[in-house]
Amino acid sequence: MATVVVGGHSRSVGKTSVVAGLIAALPQYNWSAFKITQYGHGICSRNGGPCDCACADHSWAVSEERDRSGQSDTSRFLVAGAVRSWWVRTEQGRLAEAIPLVREKIAQASNAIIESNSVMEFLKPDVYLTVLDTGTTDFKKSARKFLQHADAVVVHSQDGKDPAWSNVSAEMIKGKPRFVICPPGYVTGQIVEFVRARLFVRIT
Repeated sequence: MATVVVGGHSRSVGKTSVVAGLIAALPQYNWSAFKITQYGHGICSRNGGPCDCACADHSWAVSEERDRSGQSDTSRFLVAGAVRSWWVRTEQGRLAEAIPLVREKIAQASNAIIESNSVMEFLKPDVYLTVLDTGTTDFKKSARKFLQHADAVVVHSQDGKDPAWSNVSAEMIKGKPRFVICPPGYVTGQIVEFVRARLFVRIT
C-alpha cells in the first residue's frame, strides 16, 4: 500500500489542489483521501462551529464525505476520483487521539493520500510533499517542524522574489527536488512523474 502526504506552510497555498491533482493524475491507485484539520480553542471538532464545552467527546471527529458537489475540500477529492474521502477534525494538539481510527481507515484503503503536516509525527509516508508560497508570510509551526523531511517542495512562481518568511532557513530544503507551479495549475507532469517513480521504488 502506498501513502502520500501533502503539507504546506499556511492556509490557501494549494495543498488541497495538489492532493486533488495527484488523485486525478494517478487514478490507478484507487486513493482514499484524508484531510486533517486542527481547530483552535472554542471550536467544536464535531462540526467546526463555536463551542464552549469542555467535553472530551468533542476533542476529535472523523467523518466520511459523500457529497460530490465539489463545494468542500473533501468533496473535491471525490470529484477528482478518490474512492473514499475522510475529514479528520481535532482540537489543536490532540491529533494523537484520532490517529488510531485514522490508521484503521488507512489500513482498509488500497492507497492513501493525506492533506496534513502534523500527521508526519505519527506516520512515515512513502512520499511527503510540501507546498510553499514565498508571497505568504505565515509559516505554521507544524510545517517548519517537518520541512526538512519533505521529499520534494512544490513552490509557487514568484518571479525570483525572496521568501517573506522569518525564522525559516533555506538550508532546510537545500538540495531537495523543487517543482515550480503557476496557479491555477497546481500539479505538473514533473510532479506526477516524481510521485509515480517514488511509489514504484518504495512498493517494489
